[in-house]
Amino acid sequence: MDEKTDRIALAAELTAAWLANPNTRPEADAVPAFLASMHAALVKLDAPAEADRQSEARSEAEYPPATTARKSLASPDHIISMIDGKPYRTLRRHLSRNGLTPEEYRARYNLKSDYPMVAPAYSEVRRAMAKQIGLGRKTKTAEVEAASPAPTPRRKLKVATPA
Repeated sequence: MDEKTDRIALAAELTAAWLANPNTRPEADAVPAFLASMHAALVKLDAPAEADRQSEARSEAEYPPATTARKSLASPDHIISMIDGKPYRTLRRHLSRNGLTPEEYRARYNLKSDYPMVAPAYSEVRRAMAKQIGLGRKTKTAEVEAASPAPTPRRKLKVATPA
């Protein structure tokens, strides 16, 4: 027997088991449909690798990039989105609106794991602003404590006990 005959026989056995169940009372039209669905499920289980390859090829075809990775990073002022080809200073909100995480975006368009989500010029502006308002520095009380010498430990005095 070949694979096709095996699948048909297994689908027929599953259908017979379904019909033998006292809790099911199918109509006559439902039996061929159930048999066909069982056969389709067995075929799908028999060749998952081929289906994965086809779905992977479909997903690549469904999402053609709007630009190349090199062109998307050409300007320091913005990053061009591979989804719609528009420039953005940061891609995070744009990706979330399209239902993607940065990791999914990178995977969809075969980008490296260090592909930036923020334009370099925008990142530098934010860094300068944070530095100006004092983010990342220790507080003044911590600076004062660090500058003052540590207190020397005190010696314990021996107290004479009456004998």
